[in-house]
Amino acid sequence: MDWRRYAEQMAVLARDLLAQDSVQATLDAVAQSAVKLIEGCDAAGILAVSKGRTVTLSVCGDMVEESDRLQGELGEGPCFDAAHRVDGERLFRIADMTLPQPSWPLYSRAARDLGIGSMTGVLLYTDQQDFGALNLYSRSPGAFGADIESAGWLLASHAAVALAGARTVEQLEHALETRHSIGEAMGILMERHRLSQEEAFAVLRRLSQQHNVKLRDVAGHVRAGSRAGSPQD
Repeated sequence: MDWRRYAEQMAVLARDLLAQDSVQATLDAVAQSAVKLIEGCDAAGILAVSKGRTVTLSVCGDMVEESDRLQGELGEGPCFDAAHRVDGERLFRIADMTLPQPSWPLYSRAARDLGIGSMTGVLLYTDQQDFGALNLYSRSPGAFGADIESAGWLLASHAAVALAGARTVEQLEHALETRHSIGEAMGILMERHRLSQEEAFAVLRRLSQQHNVKLRDVAGHVRAGSRAGSPQD
C-alpha cells in the first residue's frame, strides 16, 4: 500500500467528515469513503447493536443490508461479534468466506449465497464508548491483506472523531431549538395573560409536571395553539 498517498487521502477525508451537517451524513460519508479508499472493498456498512438487536446505520453497496439482517436474525456473524466486542477483539479479518467458518456456521453458508468472498470489520467508538462496527466486504476471497489492519484503524479513528463531533453539534443544535421554542411560548403567555417572565416559565413547568410531558413539548403545544388562534389555559 502507498501509505503516503493514503495519509493524504485521510487528511482530505477528515475535512470532508467534519463538513457534514448531521450524524447520518457523517455515517454515510464514512461508508462511502471505505469503498473508495480501501483497495478491494466492494461494499461497506456501519452496524450497531442495541439491546441485543442489530441496527444498520449506513450502507454503501449491495449485500450489506442483507448481511446485517441475517446476522441479527441468526444471532451470529463477524459483524455482529465486532459490534458486541466479543472477547475484546477490535478487528476481524476473514480471508476466504467461501470456506466453512466454525464460529458462524449458519451465517457463513448464507454469506456464500450473497456472494461475499472476504470481510473485515473494525470497531467504531466515540468518547471511549463502543458505537458499533465499520464492516468491509469484497466479492473476491483474499481481497484484504495484512495492510488492512492499519488502513482500517486509520479510517475508523477518523470516523470516530467525526462522529463524536457530529453528535456534539446535533445535541447543541437541539438544545438551541428547545430553548428558542420555550422562549417563544413564554412570550405568548406573557402577552396573552400579562405574566412576568418568571410566571410564564412557572406555568410551562407546572403543565409539564401535571401532564408528565417534556417542557419542550408543552412549549410546542402553546406555540401551535397560538398559530391556530385557539385559547391556552
